[in-house]
Amino acid sequence: MAFDFPSSEWVAAYKDAINANPDYKKAGKDWTHGVVAMVVRAEPALGLTEDLAMWLDVDSGICRECKLMPAHEAEEKAPFVVVASYAQWKQVIKKEIDPTKALMQGKLKLAKGHMPTMVKHVNASKQLVESTTRVPTKFRDE
Repeated sequence: MAFDFPSSEWVAAYKDAINANPDYKKAGKDWTHGVVAMVVRAEPALGLTEDLAMWLDVDSGICRECKLMPAHEAEEKAPFVVVASYAQWKQVIKKEIDPTKALMQGKLKLAKGHMPTMVKHVNASKQLVESTTRVPTKFRDE
């Protein structure tokens, strides 16, 4: 069964995929910098009536929590916030764009947080993306 992206079911499956990824456990072992909120901008034509955030509480190679929430809540509390359109997140999940390169090119926006810290943990980011490919995903525009 494929899960709508983004949805509570999708983020729950994503947490499981991260924790089942041994390469993330290794690559993410030094990440102790707090939550990363990945914000999907509203797109009413796709049924996304408000900005939503995927709250990703990762620490030392483990995903402790992954939940969907209104973006404004996540933006207040998370130390790292990455913002992009639905289409850009879809490209990341399909591995059509590299998230670190996309951040450097402004396709994904680091709205909050320390860019050098994100760049230092590029392998952990790549494994988080790899984990998304293990989630059966139904895109709203397909």
